Amino acid sequence: MSTPRHPGTTTGRQLAAGRLSLPQPLGTARTVETVHDEHGQLTSVVRRTVLPGGLRVITERMAGVRSASVGVWVGVGSRDEVPRLHGCSHFLEHLLFKGTRDRSAMDLSVELDAVGGEVNAYTAKEHTCFHARVLGRDLLLAVDVLGDMVTSSRLDPADVEAEREVILDEIAMHDDDPDDVVHELLALQAWGDSPLGRSIAGTEASIEALTRDQVARFYRRHYRPSRTVVAAAGDVDHDAVVAQVTSSFGRGGWLQGDEEPVLPQRTTRARPVRPGERREVRPLEQVNLVLAVGGLTRSDPRRYALGVLNTALGGGTSSRLFQEVRERRGLAYSVYSFASHHDDAGLVGVSAGCLPGKYDELLATVRGELRRLAEEGLSAEEVSRGQGQLRGGLVLGLEDSGARMSRLGKAELVHDELLGVEEVVERIDAVGVEEVRALAAELFRRPQALAVVGPA
Repeated sequence: MSTPRHPGTTTGRQLAAGRLSLPQPLGTARTVETVHDEHGQLTSVVRRTVLPGGLRVITERMAGVRSASVGVWVGVGSRDEVPRLHGCSHFLEHLLFKGTRDRSAMDLSVELDAVGGEVNAYTAKEHTCFHARVLGRDLLLAVDVLGDMVTSSRLDPADVEAEREVILDEIAMHDDDPDDVVHELLALQAWGDSPLGRSIAGTEASIEALTRDQVARFYRRHYRPSRTVVAAAGDVDHDAVVAQVTSSFGRGGWLQGDEEPVLPQRTTRARPVRPGERREVRPLEQVNLVLAVGGLTRSDPRRYALGVLNTALGGGTSSRLFQEVRERRGLAYSVYSFASHHDDAGLVGVSAGCLPGKYDELLATVRGELRRLAEEGLSAEEVSRGQGQLRGGLVLGLEDSGARMSRLGKAELVHDELLGVEEVVERIDAVGVEEVRALAAELFRRPQALAVVGPA
């Protein structure tokens, strides 16, 4: 697949030196990226429009696809909450499904169910996303439903109380999952009682204390056009989507104003990762542990090298951890490594679970592998294998409209830069053995944070 240049368009390669938020006349469409296959056939076109109030609409028309996915991305998440509002972003995400001035909660469900569509949402540390997947011919309906939800929620007091109980049940459900518990315990150890260290869903006490007025003020403050992106991919027509967004999101004057699009602005900076151990005793059959060090921010150019390093360390059955921990020593059924990236912080770590009698050897083995990586790095063969795994996973993962929509939404909302698939592949392929070795030496010599959940 190649990305030739065409008059009036911008390819992914050009975007590496530019920004998505380049000035453009309000309401006009700009072609951001075009992609052709090796036979010269057009396979993808990405277009972007900025509407009044700073709302951004970005779409990708994919050739030969009959489905379409749309997401509304809002630049607010759990790390934007002050302590008294802990869990408010997630609470609000639930409440926007409870009905608007024109649609009841049942109406919102029925309209997309009737066309075989899927609708859902999630809250992250730094953003919230409402998304739907439908047939291409029903995309405008999905846009209208999501637009109504995001801009015109009633936040009825009775719904607030009913959903409060649902969220308390959800918190209890996650508290029953040792894997969820140990990762939340790690965040608390790494970042303490700071916005990044707190759980996304909140606590039983914080959810019980939130009032309807607090949630409503949070809604009005953060759900603004300048902090919102509508992304769609698949069988889409950009102009039709823009027209529908203008209508659906313009209810009640929501699009009025002349703000410029903005990237999420963090009011507090992340703390350095705090080393040490945090343990929670539970009557479980297994011990669950997560060992981590401070990682890279999402804008760090070394994130491609980290991707290769993370893949070789614990990203598959040929990885060092899988081979050493499971295949050779039989210490754990599940072991993997991970890398998480935020605006101004990151983590790199290993997660595993084992029988209590194997805990000491498992932890020693994991620490030994990290120490060996810091001292020796990866071999050329491991780097090459990691690159291949990343490359294949990237391309295969972008074959559906939902993944393409997420790529657009995240690029526009948090990166302000859209790289073409070939551009990303080139950056992965450009990672060298020495670059990985230097990164491993830096990261895995950092102080470690450990979280453990299991029997005493």
